[in-house]
Amino acid sequence: MLDPGLLERITVRRAELDALENQLVDVWAERDELAVVDQCPATMHLVSGHGHL
Repeated sequence: MLDPGLLERITVRRAELDALENQLVDVWAERDELAVVDQCPATMHLVSGHGHL
C-alpha cells in the first residue's frame, strides 16, 4: 500500500498538471488565432484587387 502522503502529493501534482494543460490549450488556441489574423492582411489585399500574385 502506498503512503497516504505520497498519494496526496500525486493527486496535487496531477491537478497542477491538469491546470497547466488547460493553459497550454489556451495558448495553442491564441497562437492559431494570431496565425489566422497574420494572414488576413495579405488575403484582404489580394481580394481587394490591389495585390499581385
